[in-house]
Amino acid sequence: MTFRVLALLCIVAPLAAQAPAAAASAPVTIPPAAEQVAAAVQPLPPELRDGAMVLGYDAGGKLVTLRAGTNDMHCLADDPAEAARFHVACYHKALEPFMARGRALRAAGTTGDQVDSVRFREVRSGRLALPRGAWSLYSLTGGTWDPAARTLTGARPLYVLYMPYATVQSTGLSDKPGKGPWLMFPGTPKAHLMLTPTM
Repeated sequence: MTFRVLALLCIVAPLAAQAPAAAASAPVTIPPAAEQVAAAVQPLPPELRDGAMVLGYDAGGKLVTLRAGTNDMHCLADDPAEAARFHVACYHKALEPFMARGRALRAAGTTGDQVDSVRFREVRSGRLALPRGAWSLYSLTGGTWDPAARTLTGARPLYVLYMPYATVQSTGLSDKPGKGPWLMFPGTPKAHLMLTPTM
């Protein structure tokens, strides 16, 4: 698997994880809210964790606000319906309309690239708000979450800086993955700078 494909999977994962938990054939165990919150904020720098707003799952598996925030970050708890893979993500509140729209589209049955096709069209028409600027997203995927110790080991971190409509020309960044930062989806509302911990 090439680095570009791996990176694409890593960045798509936070968005896919935002869909409400799907019905499963076996009962899904929903962790207590406090445990979900503790896990959800793990991608953030420590100084941002206590003030982040957290979305997680209620007893029925519905995505709800578990904790109101006091800073600019929103976090998504691990989806208990996806027991085979731990994944949590946090992003700047300016991205919430874009992320929430993705969740709504998936809940309504929109899949794959169509989610972004709809969102891009709505951003360009002005129906969906996505302010210009640079907005952070942090995620952790995989690894083992220990709810008793509130520790996560072995997860893969990914850091992203959303820069709507940024291009190779406007940033001087390559759109090819390499040893340094690179631009993914250039020229689109979802353009973002990819950063990995090995830099």
